[in-house]
Amino acid sequence: MKKLLSRRSLLATSAVIFTVASYAQWTNPADDVPAYHPSAPLKVSALPPVLSGDKLTGENFRYPWQVHVYQQTAKVGNVIYQLPCNCRCDRALGHTSLRSCFETLHGTECSTCAKEGFYAYQQTKLGKTPAEIRAGIAKHAYESIDLEKQ
Repeated sequence: MKKLLSRRSLLATSAVIFTVASYAQWTNPADDVPAYHPSAPLKVSALPPVLSGDKLTGENFRYPWQVHVYQQTAKVGNVIYQLPCNCRCDRALGHTSLRSCFETLHGTECSTCAKEGFYAYQQTKLGKTPAEIRAGIAKHAYESIDLEKQ
């Protein structure tokens, strides 16, 4: 009886592994873009605010760059609403865009979010559109940002 159960377990495990492996082979990397909104929000007032003011203090804001990135992203809230976050917090935390990272404390603890936030602010000031900034994020252009120098 134990031998039969062992064979069934082995067969079931093999089937699962085969299914997962074959699915991965056919997934489209273009479909693996983190969550974002394709256009600006209809009502900004309906969105949770980017943390600001006295909420930028405490143990989560130990470094000057943490406060600075929240201040900058608050200025481009409509833009970061239209950008994905490559740390994949959409999967782990249910975030719907890069803006979600700065509506919470997540942007203080994640260097990917912080660098993307700085990048979004800089590129917006250079006149780039959200679509152009998304393209830069897809190419990981934000990775060269040094948080300590911001």
